Amino acid sequence: MTQTTPEAPLRRQRAQVKVRTLRTDRWWLVPLLTFLGLSSFLVYGVWAIIDTSNFVEPYVAPFASPCLTTQEVCDGARLFGWAPIGDWWVLPPGLIILGLPGGFRLTCYYYRKSYYRSFWLSPPACAVQEPHGKYTGERRFPLILQNVHRYFFYGAIVIGLILAYDAVLALVHKPLGLGTWILIANAVLINLYSLSCHSCRHITAGRLNHFSRHPLRYRAWTFVSKLNAKHQPLAWASMFSVMGADFYVRLVAKGIIAFPYA
Repeated sequence: MTQTTPEAPLRRQRAQVKVRTLRTDRWWLVPLLTFLGLSSFLVYGVWAIIDTSNFVEPYVAPFASPCLTTQEVCDGARLFGWAPIGDWWVLPPGLIILGLPGGFRLTCYYYRKSYYRSFWLSPPACAVQEPHGKYTGERRFPLILQNVHRYFFYGAIVIGLILAYDAVLALVHKPLGLGTWILIANAVLINLYSLSCHSCRHITAGRLNHFSRHPLRYRAWTFVSKLNAKHQPLAWASMFSVMGADFYVRLVAKGIIAFPYA
């Protein structure tokens, strides 16, 4: 028979730590840098939606591609001249197209972790107390809407292909232009980020029980799995590349950058 002691029940209790954390490193640095990085993307996105300098032959600003309205600011920025939305659309044209990649990033598994920690402090870092009294997960409104991520993935793939098309057009018409290679690099990073998505990995072969019966899907799953391991750096690289490419095109369109091979 095991002898019980007054100290035995205490061993089953959680440690009562009254301080926010016992960590002595600069745990707050990563949430702070993440907050600043994501905030810069949000601020730039709002400005890009309002700004109308989004096209200069043969470059199209990524945040405005494709322009789907018949507004004057869309001249040259439409895909195959296609403009299904007429003049009745009075809001900035960028609002139409940014919803797909914006929604894809907002619901992305990696970005969820990033802004949960940096904006909501839930939690700000490992082994650090969070200021919220309870955690309900993503089982109720509004966070249950994160489940639509897989559908935003399909839209993000379409946008990635359009950006690749824009880059190819720039390569054909201006192969020596610096903007051409900036758009190509951005298209590559955007598409790699989209393909590295967890949803893409699940779609390719995530539900298969026998890889041997589906060799092509298994190869695709293997490729996407390798990209998926780089999902975090691809998320940041593509975020800054799309901002940089978009800003470069707008500077050329405004005449601020006008050297011979712009």
